[in-house]
Amino acid sequence: MFEEQQEEDKQSSKRGTIVLITIVLVLLIVGGIVYADSKGMFSSSPSTAAKAPVPVANADPVKDLRILSTKMDKDITGTTAVWLVDVKNASPTLTYSHIMYETTYGAADNSLLGQNKGEIPSLTLGPGEEQSAQFKDAAYPSGTAWFRVKITGATATQ
Repeated sequence: MFEEQQEEDKQSSKRGTIVLITIVLVLLIVGGIVYADSKGMFSSSPSTAAKAPVPVANADPVKDLRILSTKMDKDITGTTAVWLVDVKNASPTLTYSHIMYETTYGAADNSLLGQNKGEIPSLTLGPGEEQSAQFKDAAYPSGTAWFRVKITGATATQ
């Protein structure tokens, strides 16, 4: 009877040791993963701090600035187009201001009714930023069946 008790104590002691070693190993592995992740060792792309800055002379606002969504309504008089645009700056290093746009209005037969160019007022986008802006455009052409807005230029700074 005492031998059975001693045998059970030995097995229990072995199980306890195995469980303790397993817990320590799991904690070491998780700690190593957290440490490596904090140092960016799992990142496949270089960090933004390591990316070479884009010279302002090589800025491409038409490529970097993307219109994510647009909405166009008429003002209260029904004669002026009012645009609401959501714009994102995809550049990791450049800030854009004085963002220029072009609007186009067309008829149901795809004929061109009008175009206008201007600057989106009070819109400055830092690297990676996204903002909404509202602006009034030219007189809303009667017979408009479709419309679009696109970015045509901007001033870049670092």
